[in-house]
Amino acid sequence: MIAKPKCGMLLSFHEEALMPQQSPNTILSRCLSALGLTDEAFERLRITGTDSLLSCFPVTDLAVASIGAAGLAVADLMAALEQTVRVEADRRLASLWFDFTIAPQGWELPNAWDAIAGDYAARDGWIKLHTNAPHHKKAVLSVLGCAPERDAVAAAVAGLSAQELETVIVAAGGCAAVLRSHSEWQEHPQGRAVIAEPLVRWEEVNSNNPSEWRPSADRPLAGLRVLDLTRVLAGPVATRFLAGFGAEVLRIDPPDWDEPAVVPDVTLGKRCAQLDLRRQFDREVFEHLLSEADVLVHGYRRDALDAMGYGSAARQTIRPGLIDVSLNAYGHSGPWANRRGFDSLVQLSSGIAAAGMVWRSADRPVSLPVQALDHATGYLMAAAVIRGVRARLSGSTQLKARLSLARTAELLFAARGEPTTADFSPAASTDYASDPEITPWGLARRLQPPLQLSTCAMHWDRPAQKLGSAHARWGEGLVGGSA
Repeated sequence: MIAKPKCGMLLSFHEEALMPQQSPNTILSRCLSALGLTDEAFERLRITGTDSLLSCFPVTDLAVASIGAAGLAVADLMAALEQTVRVEADRRLASLWFDFTIAPQGWELPNAWDAIAGDYAARDGWIKLHTNAPHHKKAVLSVLGCAPERDAVAAAVAGLSAQELETVIVAAGGCAAVLRSHSEWQEHPQGRAVIAEPLVRWEEVNSNNPSEWRPSADRPLAGLRVLDLTRVLAGPVATRFLAGFGAEVLRIDPPDWDEPAVVPDVTLGKRCAQLDLRRQFDREVFEHLLSEADVLVHGYRRDALDAMGYGSAARQTIRPGLIDVSLNAYGHSGPWANRRGFDSLVQLSSGIAAAGMVWRSADRPVSLPVQALDHATGYLMAAAVIRGVRARLSGSTQLKARLSLARTAELLFAARGEPTTADFSPAASTDYASDPEITPWGLARRLQPPLQLSTCAMHWDRPAQKLGSAHARWGEGLVGGSA
């Protein structure tokens, strides 16, 4: 028997289904405001197409707004060269870029989800278990004390309290989220903390170390050194965007880390190296890389870099004037600020999956059609990087930005309109670039860019790469290959 939500939970879900509707332009306006771009930027953005992903939330509007905002940040940067740049975003392509952008030819991507990851009915509601990383899976199984099989996990969860299970799994180092309504989230201590945060939290960093880097007309971010300490999925989306306009992105992972299902999708345009920051030699290499970087983008939990000796102050000491953009799943304040989290978990915590459940008249959580929180936050992170670059060029000290998946979720609730009624057709051959991409896994086709600038093309200088395929150096070629 499927466990039903409590009556109180059903009532609050129903109330959310009747919430007031607002204009879809709310999302773009709020993005521009958070980035310090005026509403006049609207005039430089043209949106084409009418397609919309099927959802009770304006997911395609979020895609167009976040990608468009990043494009408008590039356009504003080009004003430093006295160029007037027009930006065009396509609704269909923006929607498709919120999912997988690569189509393997003659090979397949691994399954993105672990066999036991997903939603489970507990004694008093629903809980999502995120077990894609081996150590997260081990933590869940250690708590449940069952075999790593879906039926065994379902049986173990069924007799337990969802909220108690969430608490114990998180304490064990795992990842889980209870299904909450948005009203419940608004009353939760973490929900209140997140809602009180700005969409982009800016902090000033005092520095007298200006950069010699300047944008160029044909490749706006060419030569900009971006050190990438991010994992699935928002951070890699951010740095992929930056690479699309010429930034030199060097991604660093620990030697034992892999993301086989998403690496071919998100490493486009980057070089990928490995360092073990528990080893002194690798720490010295990392500090040298950081000292020569223009930008650091990181998606570790708030306290993780601090624990390794690379807190905010230490990073600025190593590289004065560093543009520092970070991501947290559950916000940067409140009791869950250091909690592990992913897009799918935040959707359950924040009320998105509960609203979808009401919309579909379903008996289980209904998430968004794509991991929209990850992707939207990623493009906003990229925009924040570019705004940081612009500020440094103008002599401003505003060089640090913080974003979160949970805060991005509030964008969807703030601009929720009528559910879309037409199905969104899958990617077709015409949505892809004509030239194949030669990857280490085989030939592939890549979606056409979702963004067009009037003065330059968005494109990537190298295909996707495997993690650890490059030297941990700026400007070096690939190990065993060529860029």
